[in-house]
This record gives sequence, C-alpha cells and structure tokens, in this order.
Amino acid sequence: MKKIALIAHDNMKNDLVNFVKNHVEFFKNYPLVATGTTGKRIMEATGLEICRYQSGPIGGDQQIGADIATNQIEVVFFFRDPLTAQPHEPDISALIRLADVHKIPIATNKSTAELIIKALKNR
Repeated sequence: MKKIALIAHDNMKNDLVNFVKNHVEFFKNYPLVATGTTGKRIMEATGLEICRYQSGPIGGDQQIGADIATNQIEVVFFFRDPLTAQPHEPDISALIRLADVHKIPIATNKSTAELIIKALKNR
C-alpha cells in the first residue's frame, strides 16, 4: 500500500494537526510519513504511527520527494503558509514539481485536502 505524506509550514502545523485529528479513521488505514516536527505533533495529538523524516529545511522535503520519485506515495498533504517566505523554497518547488511529474495529488490547504479524502474514500 502506498504512503500518505504529511508536511506543514510552521504557521500551518496546527491546521494540519487538527485536520488529521478530524480524519484519524481515514489516516489510520495508510502508512504515514511526515517531516520531523510535523510528524511528531501529529503523533502526539492522534496516536497514529508515523515514519518521521528530517525537518523540511534540512532534507525532509527531499526525502518525501524521493518517495514520490520511486512510486511510494499515494497523496501529499502539504499545508503551506502562503504569506511567509520560506528559506528552503527551492526544495518546496522541487517537491511540488515531482508530485506534478508523477501525477501525485497534493493538497496545500484544508479545502483541497477535504476533497482528496472524499475522493479516496469513494474509489
């Protein structure tokens, strides 16, 4: 079974944690990977088992990108902060590019994430 990747910028971590809490029954059916702090926060809030990669700025985004490139990811939930410049923006752009190249759905906000969950539940 392919993995679900969970990523959130600092100002969006609470939103992603709450989103996963609201959909814990969905997420418990998938192997989960996440960048460092995001994964830790979700695990503490939900009890879900998550394979934690490095923090995004120090390689976690690229580790998830490697999973995408090797056909291991079903979907990426990446709650981005559109109002704050990110020092590792090239890594973020590369991750999104890989998702596009490999036709992996990527939700960058709660509205898109809700639609993806609904679609995955109905297939």
